[in-house]
Formats: sequence, structure tokens, C-alpha cells
Amino acid sequence: MSGIVQVTQGGPKTLIPVEKVLGGQLVEAREGGRIGVAAAGSVKVLGVALTDALDPEHFPPADTLDTFGRTIVSAVPVPTAVAVAYGGTEVKVTYSAAANFGDKLVATAAGTVGPAGETPDARSIVGICTEPAGVAANATGLIRLA
Repeated sequence: MSGIVQVTQGGPKTLIPVEKVLGGQLVEAREGGRIGVAAAGSVKVLGVALTDALDPEHFPPADTLDTFGRTIVSAVPVPTAVAVAYGGTEVKVTYSAAANFGDKLVATAAGTVGPAGETPDARSIVGICTEPAGVAANATGLIRLA
């Protein structure tokens, strides 16, 4: 058998968004091999964005003028690609509802996570709460990605 080329091992993987993505948001697969902020209950979650990024179609941002009409120059441009952590990586995310250490988690609104409940669709599990003290609603805490 001939050899094969390893593509990635444990991530992150760099992907192009179709919309504004913020670091720490869950992202999901979208059409054309691109990503977007994960919707509640998504079964296409790929992982967690590690940085902020803007879709290339909206770069540079439209609001690049100050109140005097002068162009605002940024020393650091907004990236149009984002590294996405996945597969066993432990990162911090925002929880939409309180979760306990060890709870299975699903995608909730705006790229956040929440407890899966009693009988979740196995495809919707995105990870496990690994914050030892648990996480309060609307707070950030650790998740180990599935």
C-alpha cells in the first residue's frame, strides 16, 4: 500500500467565514466549504473559533471613516480566516445556561453552549463541561470539544 499525507492532527484548522465570527464562538459548516456562527441545536458544529475574523466579502469594514470623513487606518487588519479548535481540545466558551462539571453540551444561540438535557440527539453533542466548579449562565468556562 502506498503512503498517505496527513492533513491535520488535533487541529486547529484554518477556515474562511461567511460572516463575522468572534473568538470563543462555536462555528458550524456552511455551504461552499466555509463556516459561520453555530445556530442553536446545530448538528454541523466543527469546533470553536480561536480568534475574531471577518468574511472576505465585507473586508475592509464599511465603517472605516471617522466622524470627520477621514479614513481610519488600523495597524492590525481584521483577519479573513480563523483557526478552529476541535476534537478533544479544551477551550473557554460562553454558556447560555448554567452547567455542571461533566455535563454534555449542545450548541445554543449565537455560538454559545448549554447543557444537553436528558435525551439529546447524539449528533448535536459538541463537548463536555470541564470547568471543575461548573459554569453559571452567561459566563465563560471550559469545554472539551467532542
